[in-house]
Amino acid sequence: MSGTHERPVGIDELLERVRAGYGRVEPLEAYEAARGGAALLVDIRYAALRERDGLIPGALVVERNELEWRLDPLGDHRVPEATGHDLRVVVVCNEGYASSLAAESLHRLGLRRATDLVGGFQAWRAAGLPVSR
Repeated sequence: MSGTHERPVGIDELLERVRAGYGRVEPLEAYEAARGGAALLVDIRYAALRERDGLIPGALVVERNELEWRLDPLGDHRVPEATGHDLRVVVVCNEGYASSLAAESLHRLGLRRATDLVGGFQAWRAAGLPVSR
């Protein structure tokens, strides 16, 4: 443990601090980046939400509890898409909260271009972007 005594923060302040460390992306920007091969969309929603609402075509599905192991370019359990630390990853959760914490965790692994989708899957769908069942 560290010798410093930082005051506890609530989740809203934590999200604000985390999000200040990188630029988040809006649905259309994420769609265009993924379509053009400039970003990997990673859907971390749990199975029940994916079954209920559908999938983003082409997105890599990685449950949140496996995210760091699957995307660590140095890890033994990485997915083939985890090609290097310069990979631009856009993390997608349901509404854009858990994905912010996940993106911050990826930054700690050295994936400096990791970001997340503002509003999550729900914003993607509301923007009329492709969803498959």
